Amino acid sequence: MSMFAEATVSRPLKEVLAIVRHFPFRVAACLIIIGLFALAAVAPKVLQTHDPLAIDLRSSLQSPSFDHWFGTDQLGRDLYSRVVEGAGQSLAIGLGATALSMSIAIVFGVAAALSGGVCDSILSRIVDVLFAIPTLLLALVVVSVFGPSVLTEVIAVGIGTAPGYARMIRGQMLAIKGTGYVEAAKVLGHPFPRIVRRHILPNAMNPLTAMMTIGVGQAIIWASGLAFLGLGVAPPAAEWGALLNAGRNYVIYAWWLEIIPGLAVTAFALSLTIIGRHLQDRLQGKK
Repeated sequence: MSMFAEATVSRPLKEVLAIVRHFPFRVAACLIIIGLFALAAVAPKVLQTHDPLAIDLRSSLQSPSFDHWFGTDQLGRDLYSRVVEGAGQSLAIGLGATALSMSIAIVFGVAAALSGGVCDSILSRIVDVLFAIPTLLLALVVVSVFGPSVLTEVIAVGIGTAPGYARMIRGQMLAIKGTGYVEAAKVLGHPFPRIVRRHILPNAMNPLTAMMTIGVGQAIIWASGLAFLGLGVAPPAAEWGALLNAGRNYVIYAWWLEIIPGLAVTAFALSLTIIGRHLQDRLQGKK
């Protein structure tokens, strides 16, 4: 092989190694965890070792073993397979609730920041009132009125978390409106709609990528909390919060029914938070 060919082959390899060398280990570990949970959500059959709905009363409340990696529940169902099965519903609730809350927040935040004056004051007061109500209490009211289901959890968590995001978006929009390049565009005579479209919105919405990544993990935690209180998806669903609710009566005799689903929720939410913080630092120019 010629020296030119060796240089051509080694250059991409050096670039890849440089990226990997500067990639934080914790971020790589979190990406692997998120990838496994995503695979479980999209193709659970690939990872499952048993039928998550198969009842075997002779194997009820067995501790973790080689046959049942996470043990079994009170009906003898394999807990590992049920945790894998529940990843799809939990991730759907997290993504749906975050999308809903961000949509509401963008409408309120952008409208308040761009309108100014009385309209800004009215919208801001509405957001402040909603923000003063505890998220869990607001979600409890929604679930109590419409009944427990996946859609209700999405709506409840989405509405409950929207006010906080709306305040952040409004603040970001106001900060961008006061920057020098926006003022320069006004002096040059650019129409205000064009300034909003070309300068304000792209820069104000840039941090939303990190916010949404963190928000998915938070939404899953809120949804799991609702399900733990009995206001989540009805049995025999394997959603993680439902697993926590089903195992709480057996926590003294079968610790794995609470600990393992709780660890799944914690690992996924923590991984998303770390990835979100990393994206936030990169967007702000930090290493």
